Amino acid sequence: MKDVAAAAGVALKTVSRVVNDEPGVNPATAERVVAAIAQLGYRRNESARVLRRGRTATIGLVIEDVADPFYSGMSRAVEDVALRHGSLVLSGSSGEDPVRERELVLTFCARRVDGLIIVPAGTDHDYLLPELDAGIAAVFADRPGGLEADTVICDNAGGAHAGVGHLIRHGHRRIAFLGDSASIFTASERLRGYRRALAEAGLPADGSLIAMGPADRAGAALCAMLAAPDPPTAVFTGNGRITVAALRTGHRPALVGFDDFELADVLRPGVTVVAQSPDGLGRTAAEMLFRRLSGEPGPAERIQLPTRLIPRGSGEIPPP
Repeated sequence: MKDVAAAAGVALKTVSRVVNDEPGVNPATAERVVAAIAQLGYRRNESARVLRRGRTATIGLVIEDVADPFYSGMSRAVEDVALRHGSLVLSGSSGEDPVRERELVLTFCARRVDGLIIVPAGTDHDYLLPELDAGIAAVFADRPGGLEADTVICDNAGGAHAGVGHLIRHGHRRIAFLGDSASIFTASERLRGYRRALAEAGLPADGSLIAMGPADRAGAALCAMLAAPDPPTAVFTGNGRITVAALRTGHRPALVGFDDFELADVLRPGVTVVAQSPDGLGRTAAEMLFRRLSGEPGPAERIQLPTRLIPRGSGEIPPP
């Protein structure tokens, strides 16, 4: 700024006023300052500026896996909201490891982020209490955390209930469920919706037709079910990666999957998906966070976003 002031022949305070869009500068003088800035390539020190205001203009985002298309869509939505508020996003993947989640969160706090959006990998978040007491805002997304804090989730049980009900209405009675690890909130909620749909139709929940675990084991689990003496005629998959794993087996029972996925619309026969909105999840969580950062008072809020059934490809459910 001293170099700019010397080049423009003005006081340092005048440069500061021009840079910060403050009133009281003669237009001709302001033009000289702007010309000097362009000539010298001056850039304002944003870190110093935001620190003077008591904020760092950054937020931390902890998701499960940045390589998962669902979470990449969520991350992009968070970034879009943050940019509108003049903030940047620091992000990291927990890999479903509560220890790694904790380390990431505390690293972001050490870098003085203004707030956090966390997809919880565990249920113990007492480590966050000192950070919240210090003024950092936090929102749990996709799953509830272990503290009373703002939370945004999707209707996991309701979506699974609707998807399984769709198969039942098409005549299927032996319906398999392939889900993620049972310890994950979304997986357990979708299993609950599956069981509820069967119970309402008077159908038993056959344990041999339920497989919970990582997506890379889903294909083998489905093949084993289909090779059994009384195989399923339909399958409900608990997330997009499990749906793709099931399709890669080459077997094509009637299928409804939780989460939309790329190229679903070109499949023949088609599939039906229970679509949630990763961008809606990220956008809602970020907007909740920035409302808190702006000083909005009130108790912790919990928002549940709806899901909807969408036919992809031909959209046909083959009969049993």
